Amino acid sequence: MNKLKSLLLSTATVLILSGTLTSCLTTKTNVGTYAESQGPVYTYAKGKQLWLFWGIIPVGRTNVDTPGNGNCQIVTKFTFGDALISVLTGGVVTSYTIKVKAKVRKE
Repeated sequence: MNKLKSLLLSTATVLILSGTLTSCLTTKTNVGTYAESQGPVYTYAKGKQLWLFWGIIPVGRTNVDTPGNGNCQIVTKFTFGDALISVLTGGVVTSYTIKVKAKVRKE
C-alpha cells in the first residue's frame, strides 16, 4: 500500500511540475516595428492549431488575422487547456494557442 501511495504522489508531483513549466513551450516573434513601437498592448486575434499523433500531422492550418500595418507580436504557447487536451487524448490530439498582440497606435 505504501508503494502505491508513493507512486501516486510521485506521479502527481511530476504532472503538477510539468504543468507549471509550460513557459518553455512559448514562442514570441516580433513582426515589423512592434518592438520599437510605443503604446498599450492588446490582443488583436486568437486561434488554435490542432495536431494529430503527437504533433506529426497538422489538422488544417490556422490563419490568424494580423493588423493592416503588419506590426505585431505572434505568441504561440502550450497552455493548460492544450495540455489537458493532450493528456485526455493520450497525445493523439494536441493543440497550441496562437495570439496576435498589437500596440495601440498614437496618431
